[in-house]
Amino acid sequence: MAIAAAGSAMATLAAIAGCAQAETLPSTVANALREAGIPTTAASIVVQAVDSDRPLVALNPDLAMNPASVMKLVSTYAALHLLGPAWRWNTPLLALRPPREGNLEGDLFIRGGGDPKLTADALRDALRTLRSRGVRDIRGDLVLDRSLFEAADIDPGAFDQEPTRPYNVGPDPLLAQFKAVRFQFLPDPERGSVTITADPPLAAIELVANVRTSTGPCADWRAQLALTVQGGPRSARVSFDGALPASCGERIWYLGLLSHPEFFHALFRTLWTELGGTLAGTLREGRTPSDARILANIESASLAEAVRDINKYSNNVMARQLFLGLSAFDPTGAMDQGFPAASTMRSARRVETWLRMRGIDTRSLVLDNGSGLSRSERMTAASLAQLLLDAWSSNVMPEFIASMPIASIDGTLRNRPSLRSMAGDAHLKTGSLNDVRAIAGYVRTPDGQRFAVVMIVNHANAPRVNAAQDALLRWVHDAPAPTTPRGSSATRRSTSTAAPGRR
Repeated sequence: MAIAAAGSAMATLAAIAGCAQAETLPSTVANALREAGIPTTAASIVVQAVDSDRPLVALNPDLAMNPASVMKLVSTYAALHLLGPAWRWNTPLLALRPPREGNLEGDLFIRGGGDPKLTADALRDALRTLRSRGVRDIRGDLVLDRSLFEAADIDPGAFDQEPTRPYNVGPDPLLAQFKAVRFQFLPDPERGSVTITADPPLAAIELVANVRTSTGPCADWRAQLALTVQGGPRSARVSFDGALPASCGERIWYLGLLSHPEFFHALFRTLWTELGGTLAGTLREGRTPSDARILANIESASLAEAVRDINKYSNNVMARQLFLGLSAFDPTGAMDQGFPAASTMRSARRVETWLRMRGIDTRSLVLDNGSGLSRSERMTAASLAQLLLDAWSSNVMPEFIASMPIASIDGTLRNRPSLRSMAGDAHLKTGSLNDVRAIAGYVRTPDGQRFAVVMIVNHANAPRVNAAQDALLRWVHDAPAPTTPRGSSATRRSTSTAAPGRR
């Protein structure tokens, strides 16, 4: 199976490469790129029917480009194959002795399983189970076992000097609530005041609010407030000052605060206290003893559901968590006992090996954290097209395609009115960084043909490329050029609509 897939994919690559010297672009796309001030040398495009051996368009297909969040397609497709759509993460709560008369003598161990979406509600449900099984007072410490992942000193401000932005939260075996606090702003125009609340309310976080209401349009409401965060990994003081236009109504601001273990500890204490429990000890880190028994367990949603969240909403935190976890489990889904901990290097190696087994070219591939939130990650449009074509004929195709935003309907493409004419006919992952814009996925034509489409732009004017992306997608949807079925030389439509794209 792997050899057959490799042969087919390499044939596709050869066909794409063969068109590299004679690429053409629809005139609408070429004109839109020109108007945006983007040279064709800064763009890489591949359009190919899913049942064809040859691309319709291949502009700079082998140019290594930064694909931004489109890289999530690589991580999620690999995860669906390596672990399976039904895979679930488990986070057990364990102890060395059973509870007696409401007391748990000794420590409570929580072993991190790498769950990418361990919510406060899920933790609360597990703690309810503890209470229902007779635990009220924990006499020992809360011991967090974070040994699943290799210890890493991640600087959340390294990417863009915004350390409190939730998308900069790093992976952790006990990632809880995305390590983010939700601040809700409720303006009261009559009193001229703004009430600010934190969810979850954590004792380790002090909130200082000095915000009033103002008149005028909402506009960029955050720019009208001054945020100050003081403290470190163990505690934080968050201050909001300024004015919030009453016209804004209720607003939400998320901040990533504290270290992973301190956040988990603070959240645990808050929820455990709400349920009437007590914790006599403090926070410790350590491995779970082999003879510890499970008192409760947090089972995650399925991998297919996690992949949907990652791709629909371009969730960087979940993507990084998923990617790192790929080196923590073997192909059967069991924990890999052959290595002490998962690492990004091992995950990258595993994904690259798997891609090569699928026949997908990795010569220009550079994997960093698997989310696209990186300046160093690289991939070619040709390899992305190969991945899309391989996925179309794979057994995880339904879950993979369903995870992508649908044009003008949901996810990151929900508010893109320029694609309304093809609403429901395109499943596409978007990606954006400074100087980077990318889009990749599938487009269905009115007569039922389906095309894999990849477009990546790396240029200072990349933020202006939306019109060119939309022109390409509409052209594929409304008037595609001919396709060559696999194993056939037959064509279906005239190519006269295509115009040279080079300048």
